[in-house]
Amino acid sequence: MQTGDKFVHTFEVTPLIYERFIEAYADRNPLHVDAEYAKARGFKDIVMFGNILNGFVSYFVGECLPMKNVYILSQSIKFAQPVYMHDTLEFNAEVTDYIEVVKSYGFKFYFKNQAGVKVAKGEIQIGLII
Repeated sequence: MQTGDKFVHTFEVTPLIYERFIEAYADRNPLHVDAEYAKARGFKDIVMFGNILNGFVSYFVGECLPMKNVYILSQSIKFAQPVYMHDTLEFNAEVTDYIEVVKSYGFKFYFKNQAGVKVAKGEIQIGLII
């Protein structure tokens, strides 16, 4: 990999992903599980958990990069718009830097939904396992 390399992957927010998130973390915040609650606060339906997108970032690092000897050093994400059940999210990442001394790559990324709206953006720093 080198600075400027770009990666694109598509994810769908499925009922299985949503249900497994609740099962694993027992987060039942009404914004995420009660449609009437969410609608009364201006959303079109229940809002998906933001950390589902963090899971997609983890998948990208572990499964989409051309090397498997990597681990996440840090990641940050900012949520700009809600994500809903069955949204199709296009994940776009670009290598922004490589630091030879510590064998780490930096990435900037964003997610956009099927309407082309950016719903989240962030940065990842990964290290190489030597």
